[in-house]
Amino acid sequence: MATQKYDIVIIGAGHNGLVAATYLAKAGKKVLVLEANAEIGGATASVRVFPDFDAQLSRYAYLVSLFPDKIIQDLKLNFKCLSRRVASYTPYAAQGKNAGLLISRIWDEQTAASFASLEGGEAEMKAWRKFYDEIEQFAGRIAPTMLKPLLSRSQLRKEIGLDPVWDYLIEEPIGQAIFKHFKHDVVRGVVLTDALIGTFTSAYDLQANKCFLYHLIGNGTGEWKVPQGGMGALVRELERVALASGVSILTNSSVTAVQSDEKEVLVSLENGDQFSANYLLSNTAPQVLAKLRGKNPPASLDGSQMKINMLVKQLPRLKSGADPRDAFAGTFHINESFSQLESAYQQAKAGTIPASMPLEIYCHTLTDTSILSPELQQKGFHTLTLFGLHTPAALFDDNHDAQRKLALQLAIDSLNQYLAEPIESVLARSTNGELAIEAKTPRDIEAEVGLPRGNIFHRDLAFPFHEDGEAPSWGVETDDARIFICGAGAIRGGGVSGIPGHNAAMAVLERG
Repeated sequence: MATQKYDIVIIGAGHNGLVAATYLAKAGKKVLVLEANAEIGGATASVRVFPDFDAQLSRYAYLVSLFPDKIIQDLKLNFKCLSRRVASYTPYAAQGKNAGLLISRIWDEQTAASFASLEGGEAEMKAWRKFYDEIEQFAGRIAPTMLKPLLSRSQLRKEIGLDPVWDYLIEEPIGQAIFKHFKHDVVRGVVLTDALIGTFTSAYDLQANKCFLYHLIGNGTGEWKVPQGGMGALVRELERVALASGVSILTNSSVTAVQSDEKEVLVSLENGDQFSANYLLSNTAPQVLAKLRGKNPPASLDGSQMKINMLVKQLPRLKSGADPRDAFAGTFHINESFSQLESAYQQAKAGTIPASMPLEIYCHTLTDTSILSPELQQKGFHTLTLFGLHTPAALFDDNHDAQRKLALQLAIDSLNQYLAEPIESVLARSTNGELAIEAKTPRDIEAEVGLPRGNIFHRDLAFPFHEDGEAPSWGVETDDARIFICGAGAIRGGGVSGIPGHNAAMAVLERG
């Protein structure tokens, strides 16, 4: 069979690959996207996880913060993200009583009253508002640079012009900044959570700073929004605009090798087909791309999150007495005081699943019921998505199934200590009596969506600049002038953002 020729071949039909493909096709390029699986979307797909129930869950990725409005406008995407009225709720015990810290997305009297109930709450309230006012200013100035060529460290620092904030976000471990700004262990923990999702690190390592930064700069506000219709709605819309722009998409097309010379890139498939292109964009992890090129893969941290999906007949009641429609409307934190998070990290580092597992829970359906059938909506069903922190892939290398079962039970136990009724009592049951709950370890995530060691960022996050003296770039280049990274493994990759897809497309178009 003759080798088919394209301007650009893209490996991987996840959201970043589709963003890149559409930009390139709109610029007049002939683009082919190759997807190994039968369905497109990768980690951003929506799935009917529990066959007996018509509920489409965002199985792996779940919220949207970094996806720039500019990409939505440029590609004319008919896609909407919805604001959550609550940012977070953190239950805790104080003087033998169950209480909780509720923080609304927009500061209000309910939030002020919740802070006031803390020991030293008035001071913590003032510190919180000052700290996040500074973060918001920083985010507003750095966000526009995410869709431009990388600035150098000194150029970006000058552009932002907030040196004290730069120092505690970029130069000093975020744990030091948190201790400097706040006194209460629970408040410190709420701040630290944004530095740890998917990242196995201590509060005193700069990897935590990088994670924190990416969690708080999206669109200049850092607001984490609910994708209306679930992640699958974004994928379907990206597929629509890609096809309308002339992109060709081939599923069930597993790439086995990538070769490049000064003239072209040659891509070989498992079925024997071959395609040539002027440029290749990889939406796979850099480790996968390296293997396809016959090179040694780069090392990276393990992925560090248990993902547990649940369908409940009703929201569980809380020991604190808080309305569950408030508590679960944002991100529900469990065992996430600063000291608990650091203790869990040390336990996991020593090779043990944390007994008091730090957890974050999110209820999509309190903001958007459209992922449920009308019947489930009428009955009052809800989805709950749970992330377990400090659960690195290494904990599951031996006796994987047994370790998954243990981690799931520890997660349930951690959740139940704050509930007035065990979560099992409200979980939906299938016709065969099975509870509507599934657990995915980092190793499961690696096997099912190809993320090395389950790392949702593909590899260690990097600050969104290049060091002084390094050559200018878009942060998507490789050691081969014809091969680019358009996925989460790029600088300014990670999360559901489309940013590396946009930047890889721009880097190619600059080459003509």
